[in-house]
Amino acid sequence: MISLKIKKANEEDIKAVSRVYVDSWRTTYHGLVPDDYLDSLSYKEAEQRWLHFLNHEHEAFIYIAVNNAGNIIGFASGKSMDDENFDGELYSLYLLQKCRGLGIGRQLVSAIANHFKEKGFTSIMVWVMEKNKSGLGFYERMGGKKYLRRKSEFGGMVVDDVAYGWKDVSVLIK
Repeated sequence: MISLKIKKANEEDIKAVSRVYVDSWRTTYHGLVPDDYLDSLSYKEAEQRWLHFLNHEHEAFIYIAVNNAGNIIGFASGKSMDDENFDGELYSLYLLQKCRGLGIGRQLVSAIANHFKEKGFTSIMVWVMEKNKSGLGFYERMGGKKYLRRKSEFGGMVVDDVAYGWKDVSVLIK
């Protein structure tokens, strides 16, 4: 396993978070959404989006995975939800492709779950693109249960999403 540190992100980390976000989208969703859409993703727009997320979403936060060289190689974000079934949302989880399968995703999800638990949230959910088989498998291995479906649109293509949920957030804390 790679040696790294998981810590809460701040505004100074957003530029690197945005690079991980765009680079991860381009590898994870290649073939699942139009190439034109992936090519149009920009680091600058992602930076603005994540700054807005941190500063304007209710109870929003980001945890980052930092390697020994001080580089951010992955991140996860969470926010509160106004939902009858779940208190919080694991809003995103992104890792650079070379860092997948090393347990970093689990560590980031654990950090998000711990943050929620400390804030008194008892349950969380996450949306996953249904054709993202590695994402589906990851959340199923973590004990997530399917509970809802929706449609999303990326670059003119409509995709199916599925929500996984955990009624007890503490099962995700390692």
